[in-house]
Amino acid sequence: MAFNFVHLLANFHLSHVWYIVLGIIAGILTADFASGLVHWGADTWGSVDLPVFGKAFIRPFREHHIDPTAITRHDFIETNGDNCMLTIIPLANMAFNFLWLSPAEIYHIYPFYCYLFALGIFVTLTNQIHKWSHTYFGLPSWVVFLQDCHIILPRKHHRIHHVTPHETYFCITTGWLNYPLEKLGFWRNLEDLIQGVTGEKPRADDLKWAHKVK
Repeated sequence: MAFNFVHLLANFHLSHVWYIVLGIIAGILTADFASGLVHWGADTWGSVDLPVFGKAFIRPFREHHIDPTAITRHDFIETNGDNCMLTIIPLANMAFNFLWLSPAEIYHIYPFYCYLFALGIFVTLTNQIHKWSHTYFGLPSWVVFLQDCHIILPRKHHRIHHVTPHETYFCITTGWLNYPLEKLGFWRNLEDLIQGVTGEKPRADDLKWAHKVK
């Protein structure tokens, strides 16, 4: 990230300003939507009893509904390691291109790289931002400021998702898309479509598992 950031600064042109702004906003929105899609999928479908995938991926989401503050006790690597791995390949490819492409070629793809860089940063930080949204004491003042400005997921905003049966406000990077997606009925319509095709009921396992744990 540091390497790419330095090269983005070195290749900056004033003619790109508006494209840079649009690229950054688009990258943040893409990361927010991706966080919502993953969160919705893991909250809504599947079972913790599925081999490998259930214990490794679905169970943490189920446990999070039982103990929302458990994430605040995870260290930096446990919190962010998985998301960091997701961004290694695109960021490495960007770094390689900065070294080998000509200035003219970089000029033409520069706005896309601003989008990709913003996407990479916010995907990487999604779990950390989610962790901060459950941390009510001891947060740095700059984190609280970003939450209050709704640049990252605010604590009060995320509480809406933690009302049983956890069926709304799935986006956990900035939360910008939660309100419009809710107004569009996006998740409900998608759940109705999948239930109509497969016969599976959304969040059935989540509710059963939560009841069993209680």
